[in-house]
Amino acid sequence: MAMTAMTTSTRVERGARTTTAKKTTKTTRRATTTRANAGSNTKNARFALLFDCDGVIVETEELHRLAYNGAFEAFDLKIDGERVEWVVKYYDVLQNTVGGGKPKMRWHFNEDKKAWPTSTMFAEAPSSDADRDALIDALQDKKTEIYKKIVEEVAVARPGVLALMDEAIADPSIAVGICSAATKAGFEKVVNSVVGVERLSKLDVLMAGDDVTRKKPDPLIYNLARDKVGLPASKCLVVEDSIVGLRAAVGADMACLITPCGSNIGADFMGEGASKVVNDLGAVKLAMLFPEGAETPAFDGL
Repeated sequence: MAMTAMTTSTRVERGARTTTAKKTTKTTRRATTTRANAGSNTKNARFALLFDCDGVIVETEELHRLAYNGAFEAFDLKIDGERVEWVVKYYDVLQNTVGGGKPKMRWHFNEDKKAWPTSTMFAEAPSSDADRDALIDALQDKKTEIYKKIVEEVAVARPGVLALMDEAIADPSIAVGICSAATKAGFEKVVNSVVGVERLSKLDVLMAGDDVTRKKPDPLIYNLARDKVGLPASKCLVVEDSIVGLRAAVGADMACLITPCGSNIGADFMGEGASKVVNDLGAVKLAMLFPEGAETPAFDGL
């Protein structure tokens, strides 16, 4: 991806609600919803194939980092007079430690820096929970605004992922879903731009971070997806790219195929319980994962 283009996009943005999900279904705008789409052709599913979004469908790690820094700059965040900025090395650790944008920022201020920043919103560092929540909400909104512009310019699907998704969609015995920890607005921009509305209309499950009360590595999102497709965990296969996502899948007692990218390459995925690690999904075919007559997902052919 062209880092020059992404950096330019971030600079252009200089200047100046989290929905609590319930375990019941609810509709949201466009194709993104926790409810199966009317276009799904799944009948009597044998298995479910559940994709993460960021890092699996699109390599977005650097896009997110640039967008966060753009938001920090827009609000002139400073701690002890120093500008808040997430460098590549730090973000590599952060995104493999904490899932979701707002939890990342809270963790950074509470656990890493143990101090909250001054900003254009608060001349003095906020001390109340209400003021801190307001700052985090505003930063996340700005970050999402910047991120959506970057995605429009440079985001492309990783090799093989859409071909595998299309194979699964075409097979009525396989339920297919996307389960992301990302904020809904950013998630929708990625899936609508890269996956496409027509393909999304055929999926059984679409869930973003706003649709759950606890984000990855908590297994809640995959437990809810399992309930939606009506299959036991042993029949569900998750495709993830990170340790955080893997822990969510393992916590839900699901098999997990890892396709690492960015800072995740080289992580001890097998030691954390991954079923298989592949560099990309280009050579992965549906029949390899769900052979005829198999009782659980298979990995021998990979």
